[in-house]
Amino acid sequence: MDEPQWLDEREAHVWQAYLVLQRKLQGVLERRLVRDAGLSGADYRLLVPLSEAPHGALRARDLGLMVGWERSRISHQVRRMEKRGLLVREDCAEDARGSMVRLTEAGRAAIVAAAPKHVQAVRRYFFDVLSEDELAILGGALERLLDGLPGDED
Repeated sequence: MDEPQWLDEREAHVWQAYLVLQRKLQGVLERRLVRDAGLSGADYRLLVPLSEAPHGALRARDLGLMVGWERSRISHQVRRMEKRGLLVREDCAEDARGSMVRLTEAGRAAIVAAAPKHVQAVRRYFFDVLSEDELAILGGALERLLDGLPGDED
């Protein structure tokens, strides 16, 4: 086995800064969602694609793929949100084995109420601190990083 190519000091610093940023930014945004809208980050993560879907409904499998979650995590989160009246699970007309997840009126009201403050927080803590040049460089770098990742099947 080949000796690993260890990170140099600069690379280690950038990597650690990325990890800390990701953790802290996620924490700030999640705390604000709870405070401002009574929603967890997981709630918001499911409400967004459902609010954008035709008729506010998606197959549970497709919803899981969109948010990058395993079937069991989707199932547990949907169950929690059903108990709070934000979503309902329905049989899938095209596939008796599948199920649909549908946004309720309360779920739509929750995302409509939460989205403006959430976007404001994303802008404040992420975009507003970057110059136009930095944003262009970061956008290009993130796209290259994403393009270099293996697919879900790998």
